[in-house]
Amino acid sequence: LGEIENALNTHPHIHTTTITLREDTPGDKRLTAYITTTPGATTPTTHELRTHLQHQLPDYMIPATYVTLDQLPLTPNGKVDTKALPAPGTHRPHLDATYAAPRTTAEHVVTTIWSDILGIETIGIHDNFFELGGHSLLAIRVTSRLRQQLGIDVPVRTLFTSPTPATLAAAMRELATADEAPLVPVDRTEGSLPLSFAQQRLWFLDQLTPESAEYLVPFGLRIRGELNVGALGAAFTALVARHEILRTRFVTDDSGRPSQIVDAPWSVTPVVHDVRTVAALEDRERTAQEIMGAEARRPFELDGGRLLRVDLVRVAEDDQYLLITLHHIVSDGWSSGILARELREHYAAALAGREVALPVLTVQYADFAVWQREQLTGDFLDEQLAYWRERLTGVPVLELPTDHGRPTEREGAAGDSVHFTLPAEVAEQLRSTAGRQGASLFMALLSLFQIVLARYGRQDDIAVGTPIAGRNRAETEDLIGFFVNTLVMRTDLSGDPTFGELIDRVKDTALGAYDHQDLPFERLVDELAPNRDLSRNPLFQTLFVFQNTPDGDAWSLPGLEVEQVGVGGQDAKFDLQLTAAESDGEVLAALEYRTDLFDRARIERMAGHLATLAASVAAAPDARLSELNMLTARERQ
Repeated sequence: LGEIENALNTHPHIHTTTITLREDTPGDKRLTAYITTTPGATTPTTHELRTHLQHQLPDYMIPATYVTLDQLPLTPNGKVDTKALPAPGTHRPHLDATYAAPRTTAEHVVTTIWSDILGIETIGIHDNFFELGGHSLLAIRVTSRLRQQLGIDVPVRTLFTSPTPATLAAAMRELATADEAPLVPVDRTEGSLPLSFAQQRLWFLDQLTPESAEYLVPFGLRIRGELNVGALGAAFTALVARHEILRTRFVTDDSGRPSQIVDAPWSVTPVVHDVRTVAALEDRERTAQEIMGAEARRPFELDGGRLLRVDLVRVAEDDQYLLITLHHIVSDGWSSGILARELREHYAAALAGREVALPVLTVQYADFAVWQREQLTGDFLDEQLAYWRERLTGVPVLELPTDHGRPTEREGAAGDSVHFTLPAEVAEQLRSTAGRQGASLFMALLSLFQIVLARYGRQDDIAVGTPIAGRNRAETEDLIGFFVNTLVMRTDLSGDPTFGELIDRVKDTALGAYDHQDLPFERLVDELAPNRDLSRNPLFQTLFVFQNTPDGDAWSLPGLEVEQVGVGGQDAKFDLQLTAAESDGEVLAALEYRTDLFDRARIERMAGHLATLAASVAAAPDARLSELNMLTARERQ
């Protein structure tokens, strides 16, 4: 932040400035600049300030919002009082472009959508989305709303090339309007409904190994304070009533085909495990962890319904663990944010004896499943399949060196994890290097992972899977359910490119994949029909997960101290999985691996190689891949 302030203070019309990272809307963090102008000088426009900073800083360090003040608020010791800084107003910022009102229906829809998403009351047709505070995640929400309201499928990259309402409306006229069926409620009187493609795959896997815990999704919370168990049960009961997917059974008809049946709402009563009678505190904690681990691995019966369990382990009078367990067939990563947010609202309402204030859900997950199957037909399906066939035909199997022989069949392999950290200075250089290529930190980290995999496997054609939220329709943003899709990122590392050139290749692959994300991975596997190997996942064997779903860490309950805790003993779904997340400038990462394939010592070395390679890139971002080092000093010796 200090570096951004110093760069902004070099503008001749700026007197003082301070930079903060604000989150006025949950899940939407923005760099905000507060400035005072030099006496007698004109206030610079947002465009002028952004242009000034672009000569000195990478894009990710340029503030999204600029607020002009008469003077910065100070504490008694003369420092800027950040708590006293006002929230950015909803008025139109000072821009180069003179305000011009919408002229057409398309321009009016665009400005209205931008106003809602950006929190700015008045937006002109020549105002720049990114100068108004927009960024890539908000751009995806814009394209989702445009599809919902105008029926036009606008690629995210179009907003980058046409960043004003006028140019975007013109670009939309050039786009072919998709003949897309609306996502609306379907008739429930027929009883059973089809599964989505993602659900069908998990149902099939459950038929193969019905006692597997591989696709359970547990959330462990440590709650300190006087928890009201009755209000907690009422909150979960309200969630089940609100989201049909939490009261859905998955049954099989006489011909062996699956369908889903939505049951009536049911009452949730947390199961209480009391370990307070255990004398020693250490023994009490160990017993609590054993209960949590056992419950987190206890399988569900998909045809029995109630694919949600709530367990409460009491450690002391005002100290307890809460374990929430769902099956992946009814939930995903995005859903955890919805679950956390609505659990908090329902719990608060139950304590106060009032109705909860949440927006009405216009559709439910089963409606999406029906819509998805109707949509994936005809020209739309052909176009999606053509892209992925071209990208993935002949994709090679990644042959990593293993410590143990690969079993002939993969049956719920046990997993373990090795955690490591990329320091803030290394992470900052990776962001900067990616920013110069117009890419993201996700793309830089994926590039690092693919370099390590290429060296371990001695091949330069590397395919890695990565999950994507799969919620590119506005109607699905507030639904709990299994929407996540998996994209295959196949990268050619041949020719000894520079790291920047590799990021360009990864960026091109990622943008193409985002534009063709509607084809479910399960359908892709069916259509490409790769050689089946029961010991491997189809198309890729390694996964990269970058944690950036909204409200992912928003677990809280009024009047209580809530901390998310890990739940051990989960099965590994892939040979190897790299999970990364940003935290206070650093990158926190974990390598999850199958213990039937790898020894921990090998994965610890691989984690060291990833960290060393990242530092090597940070020191020489323009180096060629052959010049980058991943061996630790001890290994080189």
